[in-house]
Amino acid sequence: MKQRVSILIPAYNAEKFIQDTMLSAINQTWSNKEIIVIDDGSSDATLQIAKSLESANVKVVSQNNTGVCGARNKALTLAQGDYIQWLDADDLLHPEKIARQLESVPAERDSLTLLTSAWGKFFHIPEKAKFVPDSLWQDLEPLEWILARFNDNVWMNPTVWLVSRRLTELAGPWDERLTKSGDDDGEYICRVVAASKGVKFVRDALCYYRIGTPGSLNWNMETSKKNLEPLFLSLNLALDHLLGMENSDRTRKACIQHLQTFLPYFIPDQDNLVAKLNHRAEELGGELVPPFSWKYYLFEKTLGSKTTHKLKTNWRIAKLLAQSRWEKMLHLRPSH
Repeated sequence: MKQRVSILIPAYNAEKFIQDTMLSAINQTWSNKEIIVIDDGSSDATLQIAKSLESANVKVVSQNNTGVCGARNKALTLAQGDYIQWLDADDLLHPEKIARQLESVPAERDSLTLLTSAWGKFFHIPEKAKFVPDSLWQDLEPLEWILARFNDNVWMNPTVWLVSRRLTELAGPWDERLTKSGDDDGEYICRVVAASKGVKFVRDALCYYRIGTPGSLNWNMETSKKNLEPLFLSLNLALDHLLGMENSDRTRKACIQHLQTFLPYFIPDQDNLVAKLNHRAEELGGELVPPFSWKYYLFEKTLGSKTTHKLKTNWRIAKLLAQSRWEKMLHLRPSH
């Protein structure tokens, strides 16, 4: 009998995307599946749209707002599947994504193997998604996977993963303290990988990660100071997951590199957290280097570091918005 897959979708004010996201789950060619949508206290039409697609194997549950981690944990308590497919409310699955992942493993299936897939970024049109391979696009041992993530500053969004029930239970629930960190999935996947026997990458399984959406967690991480305390916690927990597997020169260096990657988010307004990051690096036997860019050197000299930091953040956001609007305009342009 085919393994059952639970596709879990946390949704908050996602009325623009939820129908397409749910349809990408409903249209999975893997037949033995259930879909659970948790409307996390939306104030728009997300719940009504999701309810319109409810059926025998599509369940929609509404709750007061708890944040994405709380919504994911709620969905998990309702899931009956042998495998868990996480799916954010604005992302999409290729119709054969789950089937290709499950068909890639031996009949006797090792439930402690984490399955991953190829993924592409898109604004509005998934067919225009850009698939850019990196060092995680291969089969890896757990330790090597986290080392690559830290050393190379690479990442896989939750839609990529297909996690067995057993491995999900070993990893434990999502940490709801990290909901606003923008890195809750980074901490969580380190936990999953650390509990696994290995990571199997399935190249011909595809999913699509939507970018340039105001209000998303990664967007908020760029713009809100209040998200930096939970981000600091998330980073430290992720380091602990790696060091718990192996505490050596190479893992400590990778931890320092991970802190260095995220240091610019904390500069220049969070002196207290920067001091804590530096202290953690010193405990690991290294030090963090203040970020420097020739591109913005003159701005820092004339405007100061705080104003320049805001300029860089606003420029990244403006560029994403412009790219998004241009693609949308081209997509909506009538053909002749």
